[in-house]
Amino acid sequence: MSKWWRWKVLFLICLLTSGWSLVASAQPPDFVSLAAKLKPAVVNISTAKMVTSTNPFLRGPNVPGETDPFQEFFDRFFRDAPQSPHKARSLGSGFIISADGYILTNDHVVEGADEIKVKLSDGREFTAEVRGLDAKLDLALVKIDAGGELPFARLGESDDIKVGEWVMAIGNPFGLEQTVTVGIVSAKGRVIGAGPYDDFIQTDASINPGNSGGPLFNIHGEVIGINTAIVAGGQGIGFAIPVNMAKQIIPQLRDEGHVTRGWLGVTVQALNKELADSFGLESTHGALINEITNGSPADKAGLQRGDIILSYDGRQIDELNDLPRLVAATPVDKTVDLTIFRDGKERTVKVTIGKLAEGDQAVASGDRASGVTVGITAANLTPELVKRFSLEGGEGILITKIAPDSPAAAANLRVGDLIVEVDGKTINTVEDFEKIIGKMPEGKVLRLLIQRKATLLYTTLTLE
Repeated sequence: MSKWWRWKVLFLICLLTSGWSLVASAQPPDFVSLAAKLKPAVVNISTAKMVTSTNPFLRGPNVPGETDPFQEFFDRFFRDAPQSPHKARSLGSGFIISADGYILTNDHVVEGADEIKVKLSDGREFTAEVRGLDAKLDLALVKIDAGGELPFARLGESDDIKVGEWVMAIGNPFGLEQTVTVGIVSAKGRVIGAGPYDDFIQTDASINPGNSGGPLFNIHGEVIGINTAIVAGGQGIGFAIPVNMAKQIIPQLRDEGHVTRGWLGVTVQALNKELADSFGLESTHGALINEITNGSPADKAGLQRGDIILSYDGRQIDELNDLPRLVAATPVDKTVDLTIFRDGKERTVKVTIGKLAEGDQAVASGDRASGVTVGITAANLTPELVKRFSLEGGEGILITKIAPDSPAAAANLRVGDLIVEVDGKTINTVEDFEKIIGKMPEGKVLRLLIQRKATLLYTTLTLE
């Protein structure tokens, strides 16, 4: 065989081999073996607590988001009936994370329970003790004593998952123990309004009431999420907390029983193109500070209203919600570098992070801004207006009228809003406002700082 033919044969072998590899890699994982391996680490959780009801027609648990159309009738009819205590029961899921019996689940599965029972895949049942709760992330750590080592699930890296990857959920939907469902990662970084640190993994692996607290596995058998929420009435839409968020707080839940988070002390909003242009910033990435709490770490570090936070502790702020999660995960008293944009330049500010008080947020988010045009009537503040609109401590001029069908109305400017600044200049009177407007050409985009009730927000106004 000539040298040329030998090369052709080798090329064909390589082509066929690589083609077979591509076909083989496209095959689904061996879910049978995966399920058999993982199910022993997944548990079913049942809880009970004493509640008092005047309604003898007690209902079982509903699917979240559903209501009973006859409940109001029963409530009215039996309003004066004697109260009768009874046990309310609920079901959920969880998974063992250590051989000595620590189990991770959702806060809403066990919160307020008088009794928690954990059932293993082999049928054994144990009474569990709550070791730590975190309502903000909706996570809970419970403990059982099984008298020996238990199989446990390995925690993976949720930051590494990609949209389209295979995933498997195991749980207790509708009380159907050890149910296995499979699907893919449908999306990442979902914000669904469940809490201040939303960053959910969306999956089409079937998740239903009772799956809460159960694991979402990757094809390597590692937990990459904790199944937590569904869309009421939706199909193929479930949400899981990324396991990396849980890994950050598990030691605190185990050792302290609660979570201590970092606090910056600012209110921020997202940038749109008009706002970014008004500040001279080319990108809409970052978090715009519209309010700073007096005496907060941000205040002590010299941060100012109108600063744009571009990065935090070396991590770029791509989306508004990146900042609250990063701040919350920062140890108290740690000094971090913030890259901010101020007066057309980037600069670095060092901030020593404080401790988040109960009920506060690491970083509060304001409404997202929308571009607006002229279509308002404003008035100087008077004692009568201050009293009428409850504006104690307010500064600026008051919007008293918005033209119907105007861009201002469409942009959601409201009667009662205070215009505090225009392009960084303080507005004390209507004359101040008109003087600035009168010097600007048609089409000029102005940056407004408004106060709406107790919240300060930036928005834009385009002159016509």
